[in-house]
Amino acid sequence: MKKILLVLLVVILSSSMFVFSSGAKETEGKVVTLRVAHNQTSLVNPYQFGLNKFAEELKRLSGGTMTAEVFPGTLGTNESELAMKLTTDTVDMVVASPGFMSGTGVKEFDLLSLLYLFDSFDHWETTIDGEFGDTMKELITEKTKNEFKVVGYYSSGVRNFYGKRPINVPSDAAGLNIRAQGSPVQQKFWKLAGANPISVGWAELYQALNTGTADAAENDHTNMMLQEHHKTPNGKYTSLTYHDYTTRLLLMNGKKFDTYTPEQQGWILEAAKASVAEERAVTYKMLGESRDKIIADGGMINEVNLPAFKAIALPIQDEYAKANGMVELLEMTRK
Repeated sequence: MKKILLVLLVVILSSSMFVFSSGAKETEGKVVTLRVAHNQTSLVNPYQFGLNKFAEELKRLSGGTMTAEVFPGTLGTNESELAMKLTTDTVDMVVASPGFMSGTGVKEFDLLSLLYLFDSFDHWETTIDGEFGDTMKELITEKTKNEFKVVGYYSSGVRNFYGKRPINVPSDAAGLNIRAQGSPVQQKFWKLAGANPISVGWAELYQALNTGTADAAENDHTNMMLQEHHKTPNGKYTSLTYHDYTTRLLLMNGKKFDTYTPEQQGWILEAAKASVAEERAVTYKMLGESRDKIIADGGMINEVNLPAFKAIALPIQDEYAKANGMVELLEMTRK
């Protein structure tokens, strides 16, 4: 009887081990797919090239055990709404504006809304890839309790003024209804120049420039060209104000990121690094190509008196930093 019971016990244990082993192999064999998204609907936008590179590198590094599916504007065209989907597992990685982070309690990111914070792409890269950028990453993790994690910084080019007439000094913008970003410090800048900042949705801006609801707007060459704003009566004249070398955040949910193995985390970060390099390279290349296209289509481009514009912006920077306890952070950008 004891021999029979012993045999039965061995059979049961063997069966259990087989089931456990089979289950483990099945889990290990599953492919992890990340959903990555941006708000631009154009497939030739730099964000698309950057996220495609992420998907390509993630698959290569992981040997196909991790992949990424890219969604261009199909999960939402509002950056803030898109970023919030990270908290609901609707999406795993997004490209978002720094302004979104200020809405989650990380007010320090409003600093990146200040105009004339950077003088060139080299200045921007040195700052964002250095102590300043690292500090901002840490602040996000700390202040959102790891709900959001920056895995890279994209460039969205450099923004310029464009409107129904050229401007050479700030006062030339007097009386113009300019579609500007919602940042209070940016709206203050344009008001001090004499313009009237108005709110117009990105999707509605072409029509607003075409009908005269907006006299002017501001953006980088690529985005305005892709939307053909330069072909409207109130988008014909581009004035090279170079007022905003813009930053975009490559964001993940930090808590979700922590659920992956150290090896998987390494693959994600390495793929993100390649993604950033690709997105920036495409951004810089497309800016030149877009400028050429604007001119070829009949658009007019002129230089401006940059010191006159900076004379308005720098006091706004100092005032904002002092009022919000960000003097040290501002100084990091000026090194």
